[in-house]
Amino acid sequence: MWNELLIALALMLVIEGVLPFLSPDGFRRTLVSMIQLDDRGLRLAGLASMLIGLTLLYWVH
Repeated sequence: MWNELLIALALMLVIEGVLPFLSPDGFRRTLVSMIQLDDRGLRLAGLASMLIGLTLLYWVH
């Protein structure tokens, strides 16, 4: 179980590093727009991200 968890963490770090590597300016603009979101908007974005991830995990597995 720990092996799979570490693999998932490593893949998450790789995927999260792609945007700042390919487009630092776009990444910076994205962070600025996220800072301007209110708590509700940020929570909804997090919920959407989790639901998409769970759906993808269910579909793949």
